[in-house]
Amino acid sequence: MKNVKGFTYFEVEFNKDGSIHDQNQAKALMDFLELGSVSDLFVISHGWNNDMADARGLYSRFFECMRAVINSGAVDGISTRSFAVLAVLWPSKKFAEQDLIPGGAASGNSPITNDFLKQELNGMKGSFDSKDADAVLDKAIRLVAKLEDSPKAQAEFADLLRSILPKPTPDNTDASADFFKLPGDEIIKRLSKPVPIVQLQPAAGLGGAAITTNGTGSAGGGAAGIGQFFSGIKSGALNLLNLTTYYLMKERAGLVGSKGLNSLLKAILVQPTKIKLHLIGHSFGGRVVTAATAGPDDRQHVIVDTLTLLQAAFSHYGFAERYDEKNDGYFRKVVTNKTVKGPTVISFTKNDLAVGKAYPLASLIAGQVAAELGDKNDKYGGLGRNGAQKTPEATEGKLLALNMPYQLVAGKLHNLNADAIIKSHSDICHNEVAYAILAAVSET
Repeated sequence: MKNVKGFTYFEVEFNKDGSIHDQNQAKALMDFLELGSVSDLFVISHGWNNDMADARGLYSRFFECMRAVINSGAVDGISTRSFAVLAVLWPSKKFAEQDLIPGGAASGNSPITNDFLKQELNGMKGSFDSKDADAVLDKAIRLVAKLEDSPKAQAEFADLLRSILPKPTPDNTDASADFFKLPGDEIIKRLSKPVPIVQLQPAAGLGGAAITTNGTGSAGGGAAGIGQFFSGIKSGALNLLNLTTYYLMKERAGLVGSKGLNSLLKAILVQPTKIKLHLIGHSFGGRVVTAATAGPDDRQHVIVDTLTLLQAAFSHYGFAERYDEKNDGYFRKVVTNKTVKGPTVISFTKNDLAVGKAYPLASLIAGQVAAELGDKNDKYGGLGRNGAQKTPEATEGKLLALNMPYQLVAGKLHNLNADAIIKSHSDICHNEVAYAILAAVSET
């Protein structure tokens, strides 16, 4: 039994197919919960991370903030409750670009070289479910040198990447239908336009070039938004790699949540000891925990006490009611089935270049061209960029300082603008974030 920042802490690792990797991990958690010594369980899922060390580091920093706020006494009644942590670990993959140095931005010289594209393709090996995926990626690598001059090579390159992706979820709020339908060379052509991200953060030591860091010198969330400086086929190819990663992680996060985590939460809730469940998801982890409470179409949903989505990487129409006058958001059933008894907290910020880039890419795939794509008025926008849109149950607010009063309501979705606090996609470890979560917990 592990202790992290004063919380009894358990890890459960999930495989690519959503199954639990080691049943002993789940058993250790269940055996502990049966003792009845815990009133509340935090269930947290990471998103874009290359390895388990990244996720564990994030969890440690995050719960250090949670412990600080509990000890501060800023939230009434919290100090009398006993908390444990279920840390979800699942195989995820970052966006590309983390190693690019945008020093050529001013001159227009793109650092997106053939060697860099080959490096990124090699880095994608081992990520896909398809048995022949690595061989397919090798074929794509051999095409890189031909991409700029050959539409035929462009088409084959895109077709190869699409061939190793899982069948997409029937949800086109991220242009997935267009992505799988369009000719491959047309996809790269559309993605070759500069990506117009609204908010850019200059980083010290990089000559003012637009890149954000998470405070450790690495790009927050792995997507620095560098692609918007450049156009051309190589930029389009890199954007294609990012979208391929996005669609892969979208499907995997949904599977881990709706299959593996959903089943584990059900097992927890049937125990005689009554435990309150508080789901927390960052990035694609937001999709993991939302899918867990929503449940798959053929399986019952899970009722939880609170839901917190921190810079979540899914559509801002995820909870929407008839966002296009006829279709509901993919996770609308979370609202209609009332799977969250207490408040839902959603952080969003224009500073999030990872979520802020994924959806403008979807806009380009769909053929949209505008000065600003991916904002709250665009069909293709992310929850972590804009909050829940076209959702009658959603309210607007800000991420508050400690001791400032929240008005959080059970059953409502609270969009909290975090521009002043969260400076990049992975910059979620703040006392203000912990305070908002614990304020929601205190309402249950």
